[in-house]
Amino acid sequence: MTKPITPFSKEQLLPQEETLEILKKKSSLFIGIPKETAFQEKRVCLTPDAVSAIVNNGHRVLLESGAGKGSNFSDKDYSEAGAEITNDTAKVYSCPMILKVEPPTLEELKLINPQTTLISALQLKTQSKKYFEALAAKRITALAFEFIRDEDGAYPAVRALSELAGTASVLIASELLSNSSDGNGLMFGNISGVPPVEVVILGAGTAGEFAARSAIGLGANVKIFDNSITKLRCIQTNLGRTLYTSTIQPKHLNKALKRCDVVIGAVRGKNRSPVIVSETMVEQMKKGSVIIDVSIDMGGCFETSEVTTHRHPTYIKHGVIHYCVPNIPARYSRTASASISNIFTPYLLKIAEDGGLENSLRMDRGLKSGLYFYHGILTNRSVGEWFDLKYSDINLIIF
Repeated sequence: MTKPITPFSKEQLLPQEETLEILKKKSSLFIGIPKETAFQEKRVCLTPDAVSAIVNNGHRVLLESGAGKGSNFSDKDYSEAGAEITNDTAKVYSCPMILKVEPPTLEELKLINPQTTLISALQLKTQSKKYFEALAAKRITALAFEFIRDEDGAYPAVRALSELAGTASVLIASELLSNSSDGNGLMFGNISGVPPVEVVILGAGTAGEFAARSAIGLGANVKIFDNSITKLRCIQTNLGRTLYTSTIQPKHLNKALKRCDVVIGAVRGKNRSPVIVSETMVEQMKKGSVIIDVSIDMGGCFETSEVTTHRHPTYIKHGVIHYCVPNIPARYSRTASASISNIFTPYLLKIAEDGGLENSLRMDRGLKSGLYFYHGILTNRSVGEWFDLKYSDINLIIF
């Protein structure tokens, strides 16, 4: 008698032990939000609504009194959302995780405990070697939110702030053209029988796109210049209309500048924004026309640009009004805070869900790209080359 053929052995047919999935242990966060001390910085990392979401997930938020004042959020708003409020700056900096908009100063770094996690902007161009040496000495793990990428490989924080800067540039230009600002008395808006305001935009990136979107919405006639044909094609697709677009050729640009009422510079470079508009070109522009240099934080793309502040934002050169404030989003601090908060909150909840930052870094390549210090080890190549510091590949440290 032949044995029945079966794909299983006798042992495999016996009842087996059930193996249960081992769940990742969630971690609880204790986040410190200090008051921003940088010049004219009024933003805050988390809005009261975001704090409420974080606290309701079992985490703690310690906020320095007055941290939200610049964005018109009171201590009471945060307290009702579940945050703990303190006047003690050192107590906030002693939290295991620190959230800031601007990078901490060297004095503030002294208050941070060793092995702390710091999430803030890095602003590489404004830093010194001492800053990174101080981070290394305290074995700090630091993330720069402008380096964090999303699933599409884009930079969500940079895009959000560029959207703000682009939209704001048109709103500011409309103010400067009015009589109240000693402008030409022109109004953005497609008034029947009146020729529209002429706007030239240099750069077809995110800031340029949102500047164009706002200007078109206000009825302006828009011309966009960029050397990337792909970007020019994308901006037309995103705006859903045919626009005047051109590569940056002196002849066409000069002609457009002579006719325009507003020119917005939103061109970025690797290290410094390229100077696209010479002083001679500015001299030939209409008297009372407006220049908004959104790229001023990277040097500016007009030869006549000089850094100004929110308190004294403009100056006149060759009869042209120049607006060259580096931190345009801080002018609309509440909107900017909500935008930054929308980026921070999901990441913070995910870090806790994954059981800590280390686990999140293993699973999220986009978050890993924002890391520039890991337990005192420099992991960012750009920083290492810029300041001539030794750096290590994070992929060799975290597997």
